[in-house]
Amino acid sequence: MKVFGISGSPRQGGTDYAVNYGLNYLKDNGCETRYFSARGKDIKFCIHCDYCIKNKKGCVHKDALLEFYDGMIWADGIIMGTPCYQGTLSGQTKTMMDRCRAILAKDPLILKGKVGMGLAVGGDRSGGQELALTTINNFYILNEMIPAGGGSFGANLGASLWSHDKGSDGVAADEDGLRTLRKTLKRFYDMMARTRKVA
Repeated sequence: MKVFGISGSPRQGGTDYAVNYGLNYLKDNGCETRYFSARGKDIKFCIHCDYCIKNKKGCVHKDALLEFYDGMIWADGIIMGTPCYQGTLSGQTKTMMDRCRAILAKDPLILKGKVGMGLAVGGDRSGGQELALTTINNFYILNEMIPAGGGSFGANLGASLWSHDKGSDGVAADEDGLRTLRKTLKRFYDMMARTRKVA
């Protein structure tokens, strides 16, 4: 099974750590993985120019998201991770979602049936993680993907981590957050496996 991990953080730290924690878990379970980070990348906003709709040739912007598009199309499952800014997604994560319009204009079913999970990292324990996860899950639903939460009792919407504003060291020390990540990864993996059997 092929898994594409995405970090929507513009810096190296907690979100990178959490996404790669997940990818390593899945590699250990036999998955093939790819990773894309927003850090240091030229990522332009969607300007709603309708180039993608009119031309069916992708996005008018030829920037770092060409690699992102390849990963989204390639994958059976997608892990989208975001830091929490102002109580919700980072701007980079939202821009990646917005710019998916370009691949959907070419093929509206390009993401259909893929399994998606979200993880959110906040500097505070209640720093907007649930709102960020809801937004990621809404993106999956809108694009006919299958969102994977961690189930009842602690990880309902996905993985919620607290960095204590200490980056990767803070996330690595957040055992409650890592537990939500492991729970969500297990369900994500199981859902991908079941989806492949049905297909």
